[in-house]
Amino acid sequence: MVSFLKKVVGDTPERAATKLRSSLVPQINALEPGIQALDDAALRAKTDEFRRRLDDGASLDDLLPEAFAVVREAALRKLGQRHYDVQLVGGAVLHHGKIAEMKTGEGKTLVATLPAYLNALSRSDVRRSGVHIVTVNDYLARRDPVWMGPIYHLLGLSVGCLQHDAAYIYDPEFDAPGKNGFQHLRPAVNRAEAYQADILYGTNSEFGFDYLRDNIATETTMLAQHGRGIFAIVDEVDNILIDEARTPLIISGPAAQPVEHYHTFARLAPRLRDFDDYGDAADYAIDERTQAISLTEDGIRKMESWTGVSNLYDPENFHLVQYMENAIVAQVQKVKDKDYVVQNGEVIIVDEFTGRLQFGRRWSDGLHQAVEAKEGLKIQRESMTYATITLQNYFRLYDKLAGMTGTAVTEAEEFYKIYGLEVVAVPTNQDMIRDDAPDLIFPTQDGKWNAVIAEIKDRSESGQPVLVGTTSVETSEMLSDRLRRQGVKHQVLNARNHAQEAAIIAQAGRAGAVTVSTNMAGRGTDIVLGGADTDREDWRQEHDRVIDLGGLYVIGTEHHEARRVDNQLRGRAGRQGDPGSSRFFVALEDDLMQRFGGDRIKNVMNWSGLNDDEPLESKVITKSISGAQVKVEGYHFDMRKHLLNFDDVLSQQRREVYKERAKILDNEGLRESFLDMARAEYDGLAATHLQARHSDDWDAAGFLTGLRQIAPPPPELDTPEKLLELRRDQISDLLDAHTEQLYDDKERVLGPENMRWLVRQLLLKAVDDHWVRHLTAMEDLRTGVGLQAVGQRDPLAVYRSEGRNNFVDMWRQIRRAVTHTLFHVTLSRIAPIAASSSESNAAVAGNGYGDGSGPAVAASGNGATRLSAGRMPESPMAAVNAGAGSGRGGATATAVRPRAARKIGRNTPCPCGSGRKYKRCCGANA
Repeated sequence: MVSFLKKVVGDTPERAATKLRSSLVPQINALEPGIQALDDAALRAKTDEFRRRLDDGASLDDLLPEAFAVVREAALRKLGQRHYDVQLVGGAVLHHGKIAEMKTGEGKTLVATLPAYLNALSRSDVRRSGVHIVTVNDYLARRDPVWMGPIYHLLGLSVGCLQHDAAYIYDPEFDAPGKNGFQHLRPAVNRAEAYQADILYGTNSEFGFDYLRDNIATETTMLAQHGRGIFAIVDEVDNILIDEARTPLIISGPAAQPVEHYHTFARLAPRLRDFDDYGDAADYAIDERTQAISLTEDGIRKMESWTGVSNLYDPENFHLVQYMENAIVAQVQKVKDKDYVVQNGEVIIVDEFTGRLQFGRRWSDGLHQAVEAKEGLKIQRESMTYATITLQNYFRLYDKLAGMTGTAVTEAEEFYKIYGLEVVAVPTNQDMIRDDAPDLIFPTQDGKWNAVIAEIKDRSESGQPVLVGTTSVETSEMLSDRLRRQGVKHQVLNARNHAQEAAIIAQAGRAGAVTVSTNMAGRGTDIVLGGADTDREDWRQEHDRVIDLGGLYVIGTEHHEARRVDNQLRGRAGRQGDPGSSRFFVALEDDLMQRFGGDRIKNVMNWSGLNDDEPLESKVITKSISGAQVKVEGYHFDMRKHLLNFDDVLSQQRREVYKERAKILDNEGLRESFLDMARAEYDGLAATHLQARHSDDWDAAGFLTGLRQIAPPPPELDTPEKLLELRRDQISDLLDAHTEQLYDDKERVLGPENMRWLVRQLLLKAVDDHWVRHLTAMEDLRTGVGLQAVGQRDPLAVYRSEGRNNFVDMWRQIRRAVTHTLFHVTLSRIAPIAASSSESNAAVAGNGYGDGSGPAVAASGNGATRLSAGRMPESPMAAVNAGAGSGRGGATATAVRPRAARKIGRNTPCPCGSGRKYKRCCGANA
């Protein structure tokens, strides 16, 4: 906190950049003549020299000035672009593990090459991931390594690229026809090869899912990351680390859930009456601040009457409440063509910040199914969680983290409190001369839209390019329809046609162009005045004409909840010292205004006698809007902090489980792990049956019954009489020696390799089975723990305490499952597994991931992104564990079955510890 306060009252975001510019930039510039004198081979040799110096004890900070000078020269030779001085400052900010706020058009993609190269030099272990550059979409993850690849290649570094369905390596000699600028991306052998690159580009979800897949892998050949990267640079860091922070990544599989309830409540929800229309007689109410929906007493009575349930909130009926609440949220708050679109019989979420379609993402906890029922679509099955992590905790795994964006200062406090990241505002290369006009405020929506259309017509007819920002697909298409009727030519960029976004944005700066777009965050393409096609003969003339007309004019049709999203829209104008202007048109009927006093302001405007088409410019109202945005930002920050506090509990447990899994995968101490588990089980048996001070009071028969479930007892202990003749320490010593002997005997029979394989699979199966159940239990605990507040107990404290108890119990159950299985199983060969098959690891050695059907991309939310393990043959993901394209080497697998020497009832619990009946588990094929 001291550092954060120092940043606020001492080194402001602007002052920190000024210090770097005055101290660092002159050093780099002084090296430039000497670097320019080197030929390409000598420039390449600098990389080897830097690595030798690191081996000799130099630090990355020692190398920074010369390394940056080398990268700048490489960029000039290969791209014709020389880093500006302010870009050098931005690169240094990133290297120091901070966030560089750099305005739109300042070349952040090029900036990232500086710290990426410098930090990749420190990668001494090729098995470990290198520098990860995190982008907001697959397009940028594919474009940027091709665009920047020549710099890295000249300097001897390898570059990789992750995509949703594949992985690639940058190779200037590779030429794939028809790839539209991406022809130098050679398909990687597997995702592991991509992670072996010095620098790897990919989206946050691809990195996060690969981490989760690595931690449900059953063989080391399935691993992709081999540990986290040495450094992550997050582009559009506010979008990823703040907007997406409420988005847990989840790998899941299908769970048996009835779907008829979704249809039932989807039919009933539209019959409920809205508060706005019926006042006190409403069936539900919406909290203005949180937007949470709650049924009134009238609404509850109606639902109980319609469903024939006497009390929905009785324990036996409580499962129906979630269906009911989801149906109401789907009906009232999930608006078609704003929050989602329907394509090819599927509900596709629209990202509220970027306006893009979020293929593969599903709202969680049954909400997505409720929307499917509302739209009359086929309902996809709900799922159970196999692995999960929030983006907040995933990115905190990196040794060093940095980010860049055009809008970060407004979120500086959250960046520091959550990630320990300070924000540095890097000055623009050219002075910013954009004119941001005051808001125009209208009493009604009709008055606002009439004024917006008139303004668009007037500006475009003069030849000035106009960019119009909207907050939803629905609004952009409504405006497009009205412009069409007015004869205004325009382009629309929203979630329905995002595939053409680069082409649309490239022409948005041409004279007279009108572009209607949903949110402009993370587009990755600048709007160049006169158009992006600078090779046109008339480009210079058109460019100058647009400048004379005032540059790009940005119209905002509604304020977003977050100030930085408004700033992202404004930031499209005034690029690199260009002229530009912006203005927001606001109606008091806009959502944000309605939530924060729009009616009160409307009364003032009515009192002033203004009609619907007459705007009001008021600093007081503009300040009120900004204050409303600050309130909403604070609320969302609290939500994200709340999510993180709870996830931190699970994160600690996750680290322990994944650490243990990694040891198991590496065959590390398997024998000792099993023997330790057996000793703990024996101690537990002794504590239960031999706790009395005198042996006459021991339950010797009970002890032996429990012992036989683990292994046949040694001859010295095979009867109660023999056991009662010994002290407890003698019994413990006998059991230790006997268990070691049984283990060694089994290893001689099976062979060391098969024994290791068997123990490894048993351990993985037990860990994975019980971890999955633990995740479900923790979800249930988190759902219900809020009720603790009624009893004046802190829900988080209860969650921590109960969660820890559950975790300790989980390890006890894992121990029991393994120790009660090893000496009662044998091996039988089954069919080999094909490399790159679409099977999950579910059926292999009974890892408890379902029925062996292949993985699919599904997912969830409140934005949660979910990777499902259900079958989807056409899924772009190759396998849940192997990742796209990574194979398993065609190795044969073996199945674990109980030995016939011990008769097991078909309806008794399976001795493997799964919790299922024997006939439904290991006995299914016996």
